[in-house]
Amino acid sequence: MKTERDGGCVLKLGLPKGSLQESTLRLFKKAGYHISVSARSYYPVFDDPEIESMLIRAQEMARYVEDGVLDCGLTGLDWILEQNADVVEVAELRYGKEGFRPVHWVVAVPADSKIKGLRDLNGKRVATELVGFTKRYFKSKGIKAEVDFSWGATEVKPPYLADAIVEITETGTSLKANNLRIVETIIESTTRFIANRKAWHDKRKRQKMENVALLLRGALAAEEKVGLKMNVPEKAFKKVQSLLSAMHSPTVSCLSDKGWYAIDVVIDERTVRDIIPKLKSAGASGIVEYQLNKVIP
Repeated sequence: MKTERDGGCVLKLGLPKGSLQESTLRLFKKAGYHISVSARSYYPVFDDPEIESMLIRAQEMARYVEDGVLDCGLTGLDWILEQNADVVEVAELRYGKEGFRPVHWVVAVPADSKIKGLRDLNGKRVATELVGFTKRYFKSKGIKAEVDFSWGATEVKPPYLADAIVEITETGTSLKANNLRIVETIIESTTRFIANRKAWHDKRKRQKMENVALLLRGALAAEEKVGLKMNVPEKAFKKVQSLLSAMHSPTVSCLSDKGWYAIDVVIDERTVRDIIPKLKSAGASGIVEYQLNKVIP
């Protein structure tokens, strides 16, 4: 990957390949970047000439960023800790494969297992992909267990191939489907935008990374917000305003029709279905709900 083009600065950006790939590409699109991805290529093309990207598994991202192969990248906090990587955290981005909840790494055992807590893992065999962090966590708790690397299908390994597992979950559905019971959560993880320390101290690259992070955070903030526009007669204005009082102050302007106002406000999407009927009953009309691409505080 090149580092300069026409004398300018080019940012080497790692995008997570795998479960986070599609949600990451959607987030960048909402942030304003058009990315072309070939089915057989590991090098997505940005419409921004100052960004060159590469698809890398999230599990490996922190190591390549720490070593300077990449200037920056997106990966989970779990994999940063697994690699024990010395990187700069530019931003926390709370999104995942299935939504905006953090993921959890949990100790799980068969539903009928006699293991009730971490102490019961002493002398037991534990399978996980998160070997390094799990070993350090167990050591900090005084647990002496054999921790084996799992190459996949970790949920099916108890009770014959392992006494317990440490596995990632967003909803717990897969664990329940495999008749597993959660004993303890050992880490909560969200996606992080990380940077190589040397690149972070490069003024041009740092500014570019901060700009990208700003747009990504703005796109994420917009995911759970919508805009509402409405027309309100003067006689209903106070009542409508009281319904919106718990939110940020709305934008209010006078309409050409005397005694009417236009109100524009950004609200949480989950409240829309409850508040629109109330606004209508209070006297608002011409209510329009619209989607947002970015919300920059």
